[in-house]
Amino acid sequence: MSGPVTTREGKKIDTVWSGTWVADRLGVRLEDAEGTPGGPRLTELLGLALRRNPKRAHLLVSQVLGKHVPQSPRTVYAAGYGLGERVRALLGDEAAASAVVLGYAETATGLGHCVADGLGAAPYLHSTRRPVPGVRPAGGFEEAHSHATSHLLLPEDPRLLAGGGPLVLVDDEFSTGNTVLNTIRDLHARHPRAHYVVVALVDMRSPADRDRLTAFAAEIGARVDLIALATGTVHLPEGVLAKGRALVEEHEAGQDGAAAGEERGASAQDQAAAGQGQAAAGQGQAAAGQGQAAAGQGQAAAGQDRALRPAGSEVPGGTPSAPAQDPRPTARVALDWPAGVPDGGRHGFTTAHRTRLEAALPALTAQLTAALGARPGRILVLGNEELMYAPLRLAKALEDAGAGDEVRFSTTTRSPVLAVDDPGYAIRTRLVFPAHDAPADGPGDRYAYNVAGAGFDTVIAVVDSAGDTPDLRSGLLDALAPHTGRLVLAVVPSYIPERQEPIMPEPLPLPQPLPQPLRGPAFSSYAPEDVGWLLQDLSAVELEAPTEEREEAIQAGGAHYAESLPVEYQPSPQYQELYRSALTASAARMARAVGTVTETVLAERSPSPVLVSLARAGTPVGVLMRRWARARHGLDLPHYAVSIVRGRGIDANALRWLAAHHDPADVVFVDGWTGKGAITRELREALAAFDGFNPEIVVLADPGSCVETYGTREDFLIPSACLNSTVSGLVSRTVLRSDLVGPADFHGAKFYRELAGADVSVEFVDTVAAHFDEVADAVADEVKELLAADRTPTWEGWAAVERISEEYGIHDVNLVKPGVGETTRVLLRRVPWKILAQRGAGADLDHVRLLAEQRGVPVEEVDGLPYTCVGLIHSRFTRGATGADGKAVASK
Repeated sequence: MSGPVTTREGKKIDTVWSGTWVADRLGVRLEDAEGTPGGPRLTELLGLALRRNPKRAHLLVSQVLGKHVPQSPRTVYAAGYGLGERVRALLGDEAAASAVVLGYAETATGLGHCVADGLGAAPYLHSTRRPVPGVRPAGGFEEAHSHATSHLLLPEDPRLLAGGGPLVLVDDEFSTGNTVLNTIRDLHARHPRAHYVVVALVDMRSPADRDRLTAFAAEIGARVDLIALATGTVHLPEGVLAKGRALVEEHEAGQDGAAAGEERGASAQDQAAAGQGQAAAGQGQAAAGQGQAAAGQGQAAAGQDRALRPAGSEVPGGTPSAPAQDPRPTARVALDWPAGVPDGGRHGFTTAHRTRLEAALPALTAQLTAALGARPGRILVLGNEELMYAPLRLAKALEDAGAGDEVRFSTTTRSPVLAVDDPGYAIRTRLVFPAHDAPADGPGDRYAYNVAGAGFDTVIAVVDSAGDTPDLRSGLLDALAPHTGRLVLAVVPSYIPERQEPIMPEPLPLPQPLPQPLRGPAFSSYAPEDVGWLLQDLSAVELEAPTEEREEAIQAGGAHYAESLPVEYQPSPQYQELYRSALTASAARMARAVGTVTETVLAERSPSPVLVSLARAGTPVGVLMRRWARARHGLDLPHYAVSIVRGRGIDANALRWLAAHHDPADVVFVDGWTGKGAITRELREALAAFDGFNPEIVVLADPGSCVETYGTREDFLIPSACLNSTVSGLVSRTVLRSDLVGPADFHGAKFYRELAGADVSVEFVDTVAAHFDEVADAVADEVKELLAADRTPTWEGWAAVERISEEYGIHDVNLVKPGVGETTRVLLRRVPWKILAQRGAGADLDHVRLLAEQRGVPVEEVDGLPYTCVGLIHSRFTRGATGADGKAVASK
């Protein structure tokens, strides 16, 4: 894991692999695949680190990506460009001329762009987590990484993804293949093509994952090739999760402070040799090897500047330091970016754009050189999250021009990683600062790694104009200032697409008028005036599948969760008694929340709202809100139920029906509760294409702090969450399947008439409504306070889900279901792995504990949950599979 490396000056020194610290303590081992011809070894491309408080034992840290580790921009660019050349050789010139390259946000936005450059004439697009008003998504998918939200594809020209030529998908690491499967499935359904090429720096898939991709390619009738710099596996010894957790807890608690102090006090000679360990990453890569040793020299200075840590920065053990006393002034440079050239690939980047950027780079370099002054010394060009390619090209231009003593490149990131100041560890230091570009998923911490104490004389922070905010100055720039002698802010104008879709799409040519809503008793057990279902009746279709079969198909990418139905859970007498007890205990509390949310809607949204509940969890709430308005104000509010499907959007025909029969401005979308806010985002994105509808959802309970209008933000037991159709009008969850739902149809659902003997739907709403009078005064007081309060969503729940997904080694936020309601759904409909319960949680979790016992699922009490409980779905499920803890899942 170590060996001689030659520096720029021709000296040979011993190096330390930047995964040694983790490998020695946990026994983690990287093994190159047998028969891999030439190319770098995994240990030359990757280091190892740990997540903060992880239950996943390790994190692979790329040495050539330019994200976590400052690196020579020539090395970063050469890694991607060389991969692009290999793709061109695979495709041939003719096919390469019709190819399109798609990179993944945030990590691979720059890498994908470099691949497109190497491929030659290919246009480039990267996914984004930044919605852009007026730009309709051309697709979207979920990424199986915890710090990510759903990805959007926002090409300025929708035809970019509509061709039939090869599609090249680029990510930094190919671990399971879930993200690629999700992407290809979504895009292939829209624009089928015969050839896909997957490109990554490293391919770390298991044999089962490889077989899954092969089977998927055969299923869709397309060729799928894979190209990577290195291929291999990560070997994890038994008990590595527990050992890793204990190691991180020990380190964060400061128990190894004395050793850390000794390391920081090491001699300059030892520090230099340790820093050269960072240089080993790319020595085995011929195209990308230049400048690797110099990258290590930057790390060598890591001990020279440890005392200078601003507010918001952290020492390796994670303790914030005192505020900086004398932050350096910042020089701001508004770059003369060529007009009409995008700042990256968010909306597409064509060969014409590439030609214009190449022509403009000398002048842009001159602008930066003028701002650097006469002796800039060691320079770091620091990009910002998705904005990787523009700062990389600027950094490479500076390096090619011989600016300063050396130039390094890295970018900030959303991903939290533990810092350990050891030459054998990939993340030596970290800076922490708040997001500064008003992200769609709410505020949160951002990070810059291996910058503090690295001895950079000049730091050039590159942001787009959307991120050039006051929060940038008080956050990132203040955090950087004490760690450099000169700080330069370079601003690239954010690209605004000229071609934007009309807000209201052209209506589909329908062969006949849309049908009228379904109503009870013909469809549902609710009274006909309680709700009209904008659905089609699929009761005669066999849609149910065993829970384990559904889970396996969903996680394998072979099916979407909305294409089938779980077998309806039939509660035992003991569970029914728990439901009745929960209803008795919670009815008044729920009545109060119903009154609060209804009164807030009447005061702020519309005096005569049209309630549109999201079937089916939102429908009992919509019925109760309608009853409150009638009981307290004599209002007879219309109420409809519509389908919305994560990853597929809202029922467009239902929206057209609503717009034809009501003023869209009066429509208020209603749901039961928020978890991490996925449906909140889904609704907002779906309604961007429809004029007049307010996308802000209202909910009974908002424990995730995702909405502004709610009945409560407490995570309490909503009794309707305990059951399935028998508390929701005997209606199934909604179904969206192409062979059943055509362009002129509403989404589908089933009416389980055969379960009438167990139905408690009307009894449930009657029981809650019986408490309306007794809670009226409390509701009035609460609404008065809420109307005057700041109810801006904090997205606290989303941050917690990201953290939990990382800590428990799940790496897919869709498998983390927060809150009592979502946890109950996990136990009733999915294959649960374990339940996290707030320590000391009481009767609100009695039904969860019973269901968990019946299914053989452990309940783990933890501290620090913003929810009463969180359900974790079994990751990588196949029947007989083992979970992230290595234990088999039991299902009873």
